[in-house]
Amino acid sequence: MNSSEKYWICKNEKVPKKSRDILNEYLLSLKTENKTEATVDKYRRVLESFLQVITISLNELTPESVRTWLDEFSIGKKPTTVDLILSVLSSFFQFCLDEEYIEIVVMKKRWRPKIPKALPKFLDAFEYARVKQFTEQLPIRDRALILLLFSTGCRVTEVSNLNIEDIDLTKRTANVLGKGKKFRSTFFSEECSLALREHLETRSLNSTEPLFENKFGNRLQDGGIRKVLQKVGWKSGLKQSFHPHCCRHTFATNMLARGAELELIADILGHVNLNTTRIYAQIPTEDMMLKYQNIMG
Repeated sequence: MNSSEKYWICKNEKVPKKSRDILNEYLLSLKTENKTEATVDKYRRVLESFLQVITISLNELTPESVRTWLDEFSIGKKPTTVDLILSVLSSFFQFCLDEEYIEIVVMKKRWRPKIPKALPKFLDAFEYARVKQFTEQLPIRDRALILLLFSTGCRVTEVSNLNIEDIDLTKRTANVLGKGKKFRSTFFSEECSLALREHLETRSLNSTEPLFENKFGNRLQDGGIRKVLQKVGWKSGLKQSFHPHCCRHTFATNMLARGAELELIADILGHVNLNTTRIYAQIPTEDMMLKYQNIMG
């Protein structure tokens, strides 16, 4: 996605102009709330799909017309996708209510599909050891990258956005720009520190350059990082897909298994809501299973 473009502006001429103007006001509000470019783009595409079909004025909308569109749009969609669509519409219509573009509530809470909470996908001890062993034969950039993901639990975008100056090898800390444009300090292991030091020995002394670069000397973007991990997962024989969020979940479950408090894990991961972190407490760790076997046989 090209950040230089005004990604928050709808230019779809199939959307009636009046509705398009309101949509652009809403998208601009998301941007000013520091929503990520990917989030704004996702919301824009969903609302464009809705507004180019529902061509009546927004103040003429009824719950029935919204529900009719939703039922047709949801055919063949997963419950999680439908839930996302409902979240986008609810947010947009709340904005329209606040700005007095509509006068009635057109969404119903009962429309929400029931979605069972899926447990995070993480590497077990055997898979983790297999990947760690495989990283020893990787180029130093890729080895440092994977060790950083494993030992910090950072999101892929957070790692991509790191510059050399954000890394302190002495204190073993990284200054990370997280969601909501908020900075936080996170820590990395001694093994990761050694790999980063070796990686930086191959780089220039310009501290403002990206920590990880691609073969063209540009910042290694999210997609490039995902490709590195996908290749490692395949070559190391993992049965599940290996992606950056898998590293994040593995980090959290490893911390929990070693006795870390949920509050600490939440702070390191950059979770605003502790309930987001609580899902890891539902995962039976190897230590828990061993204690059960010792007691119950």
